[in-house]
Amino acid sequence: MDSLGIMIRFLLLFFANLSVSSAQDHSTYFLQCITDQFVILNSDPSNVIYTPNNASYASLLLAQNLRAASTSTLKPLLIITPFYAHEIQAVVYCSKKLGTQIRVRSGGHDYEGLSYTSQIPFVVLDMRNFRSISINTEEKTAWVDVGATLGQLYYTIARHSRTLAFTAGVCPTVGIGGHISGGGYGMMSRKHSIAADHIIDARLMNADGQILDRRSMGEDLFWAIRGGGGTSFGILLAFKLELITVPETVTVFNVSKTLEENATDLVHRWQYIADKIDENLTLRLFLKSIRSRMHGNMTIQASFTSLYLGRVQELLPIMQEKFSELGLIEQDCTEMSWIESILYFAGLKDESPDILRCTSPTGIFERVYFKAKSDYVRKPIPMNGLIGIWRFLHEEGENMAEVQFSPYGGAMSIYSESKTPFAHRAGNIFMIHYAITWTRPKNGELENHVNWIRRLYNYMTPYVSKNPRAAYFNYRDLDLGMNNQSNTSYAQASVWGLKYFGNNFNRLVRVKTKVDPSNFFRNEQSIPSLSSWYNKDIGRWSS
Repeated sequence: MDSLGIMIRFLLLFFANLSVSSAQDHSTYFLQCITDQFVILNSDPSNVIYTPNNASYASLLLAQNLRAASTSTLKPLLIITPFYAHEIQAVVYCSKKLGTQIRVRSGGHDYEGLSYTSQIPFVVLDMRNFRSISINTEEKTAWVDVGATLGQLYYTIARHSRTLAFTAGVCPTVGIGGHISGGGYGMMSRKHSIAADHIIDARLMNADGQILDRRSMGEDLFWAIRGGGGTSFGILLAFKLELITVPETVTVFNVSKTLEENATDLVHRWQYIADKIDENLTLRLFLKSIRSRMHGNMTIQASFTSLYLGRVQELLPIMQEKFSELGLIEQDCTEMSWIESILYFAGLKDESPDILRCTSPTGIFERVYFKAKSDYVRKPIPMNGLIGIWRFLHEEGENMAEVQFSPYGGAMSIYSESKTPFAHRAGNIFMIHYAITWTRPKNGELENHVNWIRRLYNYMTPYVSKNPRAAYFNYRDLDLGMNNQSNTSYAQASVWGLKYFGNNFNRLVRVKTKVDPSNFFRNEQSIPSLSSWYNKDIGRWSS
């Protein structure tokens, strides 16, 4: 090796060691600061603060998506699992004092791992101990801490009433904080819209450690956290939710058809009726490649997985009139309670509702590596477009990839685009969720799978929304663009911001600038503050 090569190698090792040393110093300083604060507060840090040397650290860091953690170069300096608000205030104090970033986690399903990974020194504030749920059946409301899961909320509601429910997602291990503040689409959204539309109050801690409710935070900030995500604006502690009324008996069915059973024609026809059919009925569609049991060759399976808020005898005439091609019969349908339907759609139909109380996101479902993306469709995809999707699904083989069509219409079209930051309202036929999963990180596998889903996403360009090409914020996707966390321009942030929020992005930026001008709460796709775009050297705002 020549002298120049030796010098370069020495410098690389020097700066690598310097970086490790700096991270260790940072960790020591933060641990000392937070410990001192706990002493002042008379709090016991032993079951709240976890360093990489703690036996529980690794298990606490586990999340549903193994991909995000596997590609992260830094681990959190500390994981902090507070029980009380004053402990969170201590974390905010030390974070500001030492310039350490906070990542807030409520469930661990974060698609890109932004709640538990970072490229700069950070601590994880894990809200798992904030899981109190209080139901008021007379008011039809619930106060829910952000660390509770959807399953725990559903279970608690069902324990109080057979006819009260809440409209949100189907996966019971998703955390309340991220899901509801980002929108919250589910099987009852065509009848009752999304979860964020049912937030009637909230408790949020700002960058000064103050705890605000709806009255004290003001309507602009309250608007922002109902679909714009909470982590850009503060640390959410709890939501007050408006519950909905459902029938004592609902009906579910799952009818699957392959290409040999006319699946392509059925999917094509579905696009013309899914957003217009009775709003009590949600016809969700799952598409994947399977091996045909009849011929052994690869085929496409289209599964029409559906909920009707009523009895089967009311459902059958609707299906006969609007979607007779599916051939639904009474034997395909099952009547059950709303809480039983939660288990059904989560793939837990043989389990007791008690399983919904599980406190660990990984206690019910296997953790996997996955990458996902989203789209919105405003005009039906033609036959040749669908056939192209089938070709992509065949590339990944049996059960590896899935494309999901979730119908809109009904209550999803009632609100204006600006009512909340969730802008995907009237005019959308359905939302697409693309996903690829794998279980073992073989050499090159991550790159191959991620390239596959990116190619499929590019292929879909002619068939989906345009100007902007919209995306769902709860299906976070860093391919759409990332913040430079120190000084992001409006042009940089708007690349992904307009896709998630449409014209609401501009208002979100104004709210952020007002409530967090120093951009204290930030991540790779957080709403930036206008204050962070002011270039003092040239005396004007960056473009």
